[in-house]
Amino acid sequence: MMCCVWTDLWSDRTPLHDAAYQGRLLILRTLVSQGFPVDMLTMDRVSPLHEACLGGHYACTTFLLENGANVEMVSTDGATPLFNACSSGSVACVRLILQHSPNTHAVHHLASPIHQAAKRGHRECLEVLLSHGFHIDLELPGVGTPLYTACLAQATDCVERLLQSGVDVQGGCGHDTPLHAAVLGGEVRMVELLMDYGADGSCRNSDGKTPLELAACDSTVRTTIQKRGPCTLSQLCRFCIRRSLGQARLDRTSALFLPYRLQAFLLYQ
Repeated sequence: MMCCVWTDLWSDRTPLHDAAYQGRLLILRTLVSQGFPVDMLTMDRVSPLHEACLGGHYACTTFLLENGANVEMVSTDGATPLFNACSSGSVACVRLILQHSPNTHAVHHLASPIHQAAKRGHRECLEVLLSHGFHIDLELPGVGTPLYTACLAQATDCVERLLQSGVDVQGGCGHDTPLHAAVLGGEVRMVELLMDYGADGSCRNSDGKTPLELAACDSTVRTTIQKRGPCTLSQLCRFCIRRSLGQARLDRTSALFLPYRLQAFLLYQ
């Protein structure tokens, strides 16, 4: 029998949404058995599956998917269940959503799963997305690339993983590069990582300033940049070879039958 609260709560959260977000599987089962549709939406087009993923509840996410929940539902602000799973940092939910959706690479300009994983510092979620071929150099208007987003959020682990994957170290947000963002954040280790992977310390942002000019006086970041001399020939060769290999082939460096030390050098190991 249909529940009488549907019309009253259509513009707000329903008990189904609350149960999904709180991870109350028994209540979720009961409500669905009473006739609540699994894809019931709020006025902002938020579904129970959105809520289950945002709460990081694997069991509730599984139940909703098994009962036909739309894995590709997009809310008003562009969020998908996969985006919400990346927000929560639930690797299990991320894997589950990817197993049920053939079109997960579609990205809304307001909400990109890989940008969200990078922004939140959820390296394991980022790993899963990378293994499924998500575009790591995607630059969204006003948002930038995943690397730029991670630098702004000071998510050093995600910055390191993206760099290892062969991301464009100069790809930022317009003229603002990841190095500019890292310098503004005052993250010395991040600045060192970016420069190790070939970030250009002389590039100018949208205001015409170099990373050094953005660094606070007498700061460790400023000292770090100043101590960096020109790249060595071996470093330049590494940058060139990595660019030639491309992101898709970096993991196949062993197939080149190079000496182990040279392979390790190319892969920053």
